[in-house]
Amino acid sequence: MIDPVALAADLIRVPSVTPARGEVFDVLQAALEPLGFTVHRFVLGEEPDGPTENMVAIREAGAGPHLAFAGHLDVVEPGGGWETDPFEPHIEDGVLTGRGATDMKSAIAAFVAALDGLPHKGTLSLMITGDEEGYATYGSPRIIEWIEERGIRPDMMLIGEPTSVDRLGDTIKQGRRGSVNMWITVPGHQGHVAYPHLADNPVPALAKIIAAVEAEHWDDGTDAFQPSNLEFTGIDTPTHASNVIPGEASAQLNIRFNDLHHGEALVDRVREIAHSIAPDAHLRARISGEAFLTPEGPLTHMLVAAIEEETGITPELSTKGGTSDGRFFHKICPVIDFGLPNASMHKVGEHARLEDIASLARIYRRFVEKVFA
Repeated sequence: MIDPVALAADLIRVPSVTPARGEVFDVLQAALEPLGFTVHRFVLGEEPDGPTENMVAIREAGAGPHLAFAGHLDVVEPGGGWETDPFEPHIEDGVLTGRGATDMKSAIAAFVAALDGLPHKGTLSLMITGDEEGYATYGSPRIIEWIEERGIRPDMMLIGEPTSVDRLGDTIKQGRRGSVNMWITVPGHQGHVAYPHLADNPVPALAKIIAAVEAEHWDDGTDAFQPSNLEFTGIDTPTHASNVIPGEASAQLNIRFNDLHHGEALVDRVREIAHSIAPDAHLRARISGEAFLTPEGPLTHMLVAAIEEETGITPELSTKGGTSDGRFFHKICPVIDFGLPNASMHKVGEHARLEDIASLARIYRRFVEKVFA
């Protein structure tokens, strides 16, 4: 039987900062092929968003449903301050430490281990990208293009993102908020602070735009989603000299929005506010994904039952938190996210309990057995 902790350690041992490709996919392929999977790999794109590697592994066993598992092998930069090498898995006191231990190499390892020796009637697939932590330019959207070109369409999908909060099994993500980033630039005319009549200071206009956008009421939330939230994440000018009026001023912001909105409409509203104050302001936007919700049904019921049987607790169905590649895959089939406790993801000293990894593999196995029952 495949040991999910050992496989997770092997994956962590390969540095795979986003966008990832190469050896880390070799490790996963070596684990899947003995289980009867046909593995397809393709690398796309160029810097700065690429090159990115994607994998689609498929095992067919006659007529039946198609269950897909999605995940990512890329990780964020480790940062400084680790007590151990972030890319050398460290096991101590029942805990696995390393970059990707929580987000989300251990979940991929747990799912692969869950399939070892598991008979089924239908199709199992893994759709794994190397660009979930980046902009996904060459990641999961390209996987969707690849499978649609070949007439492959899952009936349902499980994504192994770390969704649990206080303990394994307490939270399932049945949907995700949308996310849009915007950059507002107000032009001015550079000059000396002692001669303001010879310059045009863009900072006051930008400050008014920020105040007006902050004052906007987006919504009160829904039964499934919390209220949409806007946060300014940066303010800058080209020069930081104390005696120079800058030639332009810029701010960046992010909106995490619920399914009452679409990204483009939010961009249009912020642009309208900016232009009402500074008609020559420029706004650039990048929509990471739209909000989506998977209604309760067979997919959620089977996963809830598997979690209850393994842990004895009933998970909360939630849409809180960040995004996942479900923002792409929900367009082709019902999607649900479930994985390890997420408290240490992206942090220095990222870690996962060994028992949680083993228990996650058992939950995944119970879930797959229910799908193909």
